[in-house]
Amino acid sequence: MSAKTKIVVLHMKELIYTLIFAGLGILLIILLLFMFLPRDKNGESVETMNYVAGVYTSSVQFGDNTVDVQVIVDEDRIQSISMINLNETVATMYPLMEPALDDIARQVIDKQSTEGITYNKDNQYTSIVLLNAIENALSKAAVADGEAGE
Repeated sequence: MSAKTKIVVLHMKELIYTLIFAGLGILLIILLLFMFLPRDKNGESVETMNYVAGVYTSSVQFGDNTVDVQVIVDEDRIQSISMINLNETVATMYPLMEPALDDIARQVIDKQSTEGITYNKDNQYTSIVLLNAIENALSKAAVADGEAGE
């Protein structure tokens, strides 16, 4: 035998505590990553749109009258959606238009997307027309190859 034999004594209690704390630390890091990475409801990463900041409008024809849907965006966020040039005739003839736009605008601003928007069956056609106008205005604001879409 060799005269240089060394005996290593491990204290089992300290070794177990070290392994438990290391495992908890790794678990904490994994949980923090899952909590703070942006994800949508399907578990896929959310892709944020890039816009040219400004005010964009899209026209909607209701009978003989035209109403503009105005969308205000920052570089990466939809700030507000509203109707402009709304006269009393259109508001009276289409009473579900304003509540439909309010509901759609709230959903678009919350989701920051026009995908997955739900609407009431009572005003589905009005909602579809307004949603198309919002998408048209957002397409004008979207950055395509470094420039704004026309």
